[in-house]
Amino acid sequence: MTISQPTQAPILHNYIGGQWVPSTSDETQQIHNPATDEVLALVPLGNRSDIDQAVEAARKAFPAWRATPPQERARYFFKLRQLLDEHRDELARLITTEMGKTLDDARGEVQRGIENVETACGIPSLMMGYSLEDGAAHGIDEEVIYQPLGAFAGITPFNFPFMIAFWFWPYAVACGNTFILKPSEQDPIVQKRVFELIEQVGFPAGVINMVNGGKEAVNALLEHPGIKGISFVGSTRTAQYVYAQAAAHGKRVQASGGAKNAIVVMPDADLDMYLGTIMNSCFGAAGQRCLANSLILTVGSAHEAVRARIGEAASRLRLGNGLDKGTDMGPVVSSAARDRIAAAIARGIEEGAEPVLDGRQVHISDYPQGYFVGPTVLDNVRPGMSVYEEEIFGPVIGLVPVDTLAEAIELINAKEYGNAASIFTQSGFAAREFRYRVETGNIGINVGVAAPVAYFPFSGAKSSFFGNLHPQGRDAVRFFTESKVVITRWTPGDGQQAITGIGR
Repeated sequence: MTISQPTQAPILHNYIGGQWVPSTSDETQQIHNPATDEVLALVPLGNRSDIDQAVEAARKAFPAWRATPPQERARYFFKLRQLLDEHRDELARLITTEMGKTLDDARGEVQRGIENVETACGIPSLMMGYSLEDGAAHGIDEEVIYQPLGAFAGITPFNFPFMIAFWFWPYAVACGNTFILKPSEQDPIVQKRVFELIEQVGFPAGVINMVNGGKEAVNALLEHPGIKGISFVGSTRTAQYVYAQAAAHGKRVQASGGAKNAIVVMPDADLDMYLGTIMNSCFGAAGQRCLANSLILTVGSAHEAVRARIGEAASRLRLGNGLDKGTDMGPVVSSAARDRIAAAIARGIEEGAEPVLDGRQVHISDYPQGYFVGPTVLDNVRPGMSVYEEEIFGPVIGLVPVDTLAEAIELINAKEYGNAASIFTQSGFAAREFRYRVETGNIGINVGVAAPVAYFPFSGAKSSFFGNLHPQGRDAVRFFTESKVVITRWTPGDGQQAITGIGR
């Protein structure tokens, strides 16, 4: 298939103070369609000057936005929800075009983002404090109120270029804060369209801003004294850096890192019922999900059946452009990712893993320039192997035979990551043991992708999360507000009541 290249790729602009403005940086990076290698646009790698402009706009907008009653703030989100719903298919196609996942997967991403907007519409209830009459003493009432802090910023990854931004800014803005989004420089086009819809909603200028950029823009956000807090999703190494740098500059932080998620398959698991969800959890989005399962721990006699069923199902997955009907798995996000994943597969085989299915040599005739890696299944993967220890972030799974559920749980808990884990079983006892003992933030029981919906926190533990309040739901509301305790006493004013007692 011949792919036409634009003679002059457009340069994306920033959205600051209610206006589309060019970056002050001359440095740009190409955005490619991963299925075709077509250059879609150029993204500016914004600098400190761009961040300074955005922070100034956000800080300027904060006093009036904070003074806007919560129910009035919520009405903007009802309008936004309607616009996102009307444009959901357009947004999904943009995601697929610049990130590579299938159109069905992208539609699911859009739906999850919209659900966060819907949850933020409930901010008048979510932001309520609490009180106790005579809580401090007779005639002295005590209450807690939640107040916004100022300007926040979010730094989002390539793998969910639409959804993850909505884990953050709707809650921050609905709470009365202002916000600056720094989307991934690998696929920021869908956020450009989102901000065009935000502009149609009519949020006051400066309430929500977007700056494109790379590392310099990130560092500027982490260090800027005008930013109250940082929300981040990315690799563990970068999450640690973001957490340390932002905290060192006095900011609150929620930083979600990497993962090495495992599925445990018990001998009584109903593979006829659950094979599809297991496959999707491993190979959906070509394995480029923070909740993708990359290890399958097979307990006892389950191993042979799992190896045969997974290997056969993976071999039938149809690779291609995610926009094409019938495509089961699209490309990975970049040529660099493709080469890194292929090298990881090679290392695993060199270390002794047995290739049931090797996806390094796939060729898609209609898209010869695409960044494709085929589904890969490696058997007899053991602790100590690189494919067991390291997050590959691609369509590669390792089968790990174990003797007992206790051994499987021990292996999961020994890992540095704690994002998610799932078990497939018909035993209530095994499921409860798993839920009780496994040290991950998200647990699936006969569920492949243990992804919390918008009104629950997207949890994480150990090296998969740095902070103490997670994205989404009530955790997000607490992250984006400060609790203030008010202790109140009123007297008749007639001088008849003497105030006595220490602290009274």
